[in-house]
Amino acid sequence: MEAPAVVVSNLYAGYGGEAVLRDVSFEAARGEVTVILGGSGCGKSTLLKHMIGLHQPLSGHVFIEGRDITTARGRERKRILRSFGVTYQSGALFGSLTLMENVCLPLEEFTRLPLAAREAVARVKLAQVGLSGAEHKLPSELSGGMQKRAAIARAMALDPAILFLDEPQAGLDPVTSAGLDELILSLSRNLGITFVIVSHELASIFAIADQAVMLDAQAKGVIAQGPPALLRDTSANPKVRQFFNRTPTPEP
Repeated sequence: MEAPAVVVSNLYAGYGGEAVLRDVSFEAARGEVTVILGGSGCGKSTLLKHMIGLHQPLSGHVFIEGRDITTARGRERKRILRSFGVTYQSGALFGSLTLMENVCLPLEEFTRLPLAAREAVARVKLAQVGLSGAEHKLPSELSGGMQKRAAIARAMALDPAILFLDEPQAGLDPVTSAGLDELILSLSRNLGITFVIVSHELASIFAIADQAVMLDAQAKGVIAQGPPALLRDTSANPKVRQFFNRTPTPEP
């Protein structure tokens, strides 16, 4: 059996010594789409920040392709950081740079490729997300959906095996969101990219997720794992059923 792409092991995360997440453990299978979900304030963004090495956990470990990002230092840490790409909710593109220049940034930072080669890679990445011909546009000239696609192209610049996406469908209309879902599935199925995605958009979750990992603010950890439809239809936890079926909390 193939080793998982990402392993979160007994992770305790928090700020000022106070735990926001307790004893979180799960695996993201290679080449699949894992979605981290849950209600507001449950720790989704906190978990993601710890998985990509922005914060150190109180205890526990995160393994990326078998390497522990929580303990890695120096060159080893740089190798791990190069092995995955990240997009943020806003897209985080540099507004003064063209799409090609944005996608070239990781290549400038981590490779010694000459300019022509960097630009050739950028064209390929933009084509893979459906943005051929937009290489010289600024982010301000693009729709929200196109900006999200450009951010994914930049995250793919170094050919990472894993992409972490933070709320990629946020702020998009249903049609644009569905198009982004199709792109994620295509990249996963055709290129074998492993996706770990933070989302609370149910339509997208059911469309793209092989596995859902549900967090809960009260439990401060994982309360359900599995295929979204299975959790919706068979979970014994009322919070899980309520979330997946969009059932409002009863009035007191």
